[in-house]
Parts: sequence; structure tokens; C-alpha cells
Amino acid sequence: MDSTQLATITDADVLRGIVLEQLAAIAEREQSIAHFTTEIARRDHTIAWKSAEIERLTAEIARLRRVQFAARSEKMDPDQRALFDETMAADLAAVETQLQALQAPDPTSPAATPAPASRPAPRRAPLPAELPRVETRHEPASCTCAQCGAALVAIGEHVSEKLDCKPLEFFVRRAVYPQYACRTCETVTAAPVAPAIIDRGIAAPGLLAQVAVSKYLDHLPLYRQEAIYARSGMTLGRTTLAEWIGAIGSRPAAAGRCAAA
Repeated sequence: MDSTQLATITDADVLRGIVLEQLAAIAEREQSIAHFTTEIARRDHTIAWKSAEIERLTAEIARLRRVQFAARSEKMDPDQRALFDETMAADLAAVETQLQALQAPDPTSPAATPAPASRPAPRRAPLPAELPRVETRHEPASCTCAQCGAALVAIGEHVSEKLDCKPLEFFVRRAVYPQYACRTCETVTAAPVAPAIIDRGIAAPGLLAQVAVSKYLDHLPLYRQEAIYARSGMTLGRTTLAEWIGAIGSRPAAAGRCAAA
């Protein structure tokens, strides 16, 4: 309403109503301005914190890379170097992941600036074709169109493959020796029972091989193996594991059978 129209109004109640409407509009505008001011201050604080954190992580990545490349010139035991390289690679990956998360634009911001162009991801070798595939299909909740109700028609698939593994899995190897009798000769025939590596022991050659390889090749002490097997639901005390290792070591033939397993 302009000043000319306002001058033609002589009713006090109408003028009072117009004033109240304008006061309400001004109060609402001031409230919006205060909200935007608070939001701008919050985003400025977030941007300042992210900038400082990005600078810190960038410096940390540079430091880790200097340590990584400097260590390669030093003489070190191959096993120690492998452990050092694995730890350094894990630390670098963790810091780079945090840096990428900070550099990503804020999805809640209406005017989020585009993220800087990241370096191209390294091309990874395809997963081995001989590995078994466990397929899980994720079908839509409904096979009809949500807008018109028509039946949906399959036009393709998006397939994503990720490498996975199962925890150590125990099973019972059950050996059955059927016995057959000859009624005429009154004799019983059965296949000879294979000699056990450990007399009256419960461990099959495969389990004995697992314990021995984990101890001597993977450098896993028996107390750690005990914890690993417990997580898989099998309680095997370290004393029992030690007895198995001793029995294998004292019988070369048994060690050969474990290696064949």
C-alpha cells in the first residue's frame, strides 16, 4: 500500500489494523535476519575449524610420507619392514580418509561450493574369477510403478562386488567304517582304521596344520590362537594346543601328514 492510498483511509480501526500487520511483518523479518545471522556465524566457525583441521591433516600426511620414504633407506629386518609398512599404510589411509571427509561439501548447505577435483582413484585389479560368489539380490519393495501403478519391467542390473571372508569355521570330520559280515564264513570285513596322528586325540590333521602354521609361519603365539578360536565358538586351551605342537614335533611322520593336510 502506497502513501496515496494510505491518505484516503480515515477509519482509525483500519489504520490500526494496517499498523499491526506491518509491525508483525517487521518482527518476522527481524527474526529471519537473526536466524540467518546465527547460521552464518555457525558456518563461518565450521569453515574455520575445517580449514585448520585440513591444514593439520595435510601436514600429518606429509610427515608420514617423509617417515615412510626415509625408512626405506635404512637397513631393517624384512619382517620388521613389512610390519612398519603395514602400520604406515594404515595410518596414511586413516588420515587421508579424514581429509576427504572434511573436504566434501556440506549437503545441508544450499550454496555448497563444489569440492576440489580429487586425484583419480587408482585402478584396482578385478577380483579373482575362481573365487565363489555369494549373491544377494535387492529387489524393490514393490514391482509396480509408484506413480501410475503399472507393472515394472527389468531393464538391467547394477552389480557391485566386494571381497569378503568368513571367520575361522570349525567342523567335525566324522569317519565311518562300515562292517560287513559273511554268514557262511562267519567273518567280519571292514576297512582298516587310519592311524591317528595323536592317539585318542580330537584334532584332525587339518586343525593340527592350522595351529602349527599359525605358530611358526604367522608368528601367532598359542595364547592368541586360543582367543581367535574362542571367537569362533571353540574353546581350545593353550595347554592343549601346546601338547598338539609337541606331539607333532616329536613325530616327523605326523608332521608330514599335517603338511599334506
